[in-house]
Amino acid sequence: MQYKHIMVAIEISEQSKVLIDRAIFLANQLGSEISFIHIDGTHGEIYPDLVDIKANPDLRPINEHTMEQLREFDANTDYPVKKIIVGTGELSEKLHEVIAGNGVDLLICGHHQDFWSRIISYSQHLINKSPVDILVVPIES
Repeated sequence: MQYKHIMVAIEISEQSKVLIDRAIFLANQLGSEISFIHIDGTHGEIYPDLVDIKANPDLRPINEHTMEQLREFDANTDYPVKKIIVGTGELSEKLHEVIAGNGVDLLICGHHQDFWSRIISYSQHLINKSPVDILVVPIES
């Protein structure tokens, strides 16, 4: 499969580097673009719009600390990142808009291998709603 635009669903944790590394590996092999998406679901949908903070650095749809960490992921990535899309709410509810609006054809997300993740799998919600291929990468907890 020739993926043209890979989107990485990242959390604000060191474990996201595993997902970013996987995206870089694939993008190098396929000549794909890479973008990041981070949806902060901790407080519900406070800010309904999705914002590309690379194109709109002055907008603050999520807290500044989180935005700094996302920019740090970008700065430490050895591959050009096209967009960093952020927002609030539920990622699985925003997938169609993000994917269709950005020409994404592969979504990479992580799956924690711990007790609670076996009971409530966040990646399962993404799989059920995604209109494109998904690569689910196991992440050590």
